[in-house]
Amino acid sequence: MSDRHDVIIACDFSSAKECLDFLDRFDRERPWVKIGMELYYAEGPSVVRLLKDRGHSVFLDLKLHDIPNTVKKTMRVLSDLGADMVNLHAAGTKAMMEAAREGLGDSAILLAVTMLTSTDQIRMEDEIMIHAPMEDVVLHYALLAAASGLDGVVCSPLEAGKVHACCGASFLTVTPGVRFADGEIGDQIRVTTPAGAKELGSDFIVVGRPITQATDPLQAWERCMKDFCGS
Repeated sequence: MSDRHDVIIACDFSSAKECLDFLDRFDRERPWVKIGMELYYAEGPSVVRLLKDRGHSVFLDLKLHDIPNTVKKTMRVLSDLGADMVNLHAAGTKAMMEAAREGLGDSAILLAVTMLTSTDQIRMEDEIMIHAPMEDVVLHYALLAAASGLDGVVCSPLEAGKVHACCGASFLTVTPGVRFADGEIGDQIRVTTPAGAKELGSDFIVVGRPITQATDPLQAWERCMKDFCGS
């Protein structure tokens, strides 16, 4: 398994000011941050550059899914922002993932989203009409991503170890769906704790509300770091 372990804070805020005010509470610490659609669509590319200038590693979580040519051109644009990690949907096909790799080059880690952690087997079958077992779907997407030249996948911690088993130790698993044992799971379904994610083989965990909505976000982040990274 990869020795790259870190906690990525999902900064799901509606403005750059709100995000920066939150990160100011971390004093001199510069944690990994995830910028999703809400903040990116509100502020545009400047928010990525702003966070990079402040010393943060940035996971730009836009989950691209379009025809290969459009995704290739979009990734070419994103390659200039300085993000450390970007993603797209594996369901967009191997051709789309290969085009994304070509457009992005080696400027950032490129991940494929397998199946959202808010989705369970019943919803996948009834609403998306995918009738294979969840684990088989995730592993199939992971193998397609690896064959397309991607660096890893976004998956549930529950599937991380099996992804490493079929795609190799260096193939990254970035896993949302992480909650403290004494916290609420919210709209997530396939979840585990930070310590559980480490045991299951996650390389990075993405943690949002348990940190961003904590009374003391720095303390909550430090708790995650201790449980997941041992630091």
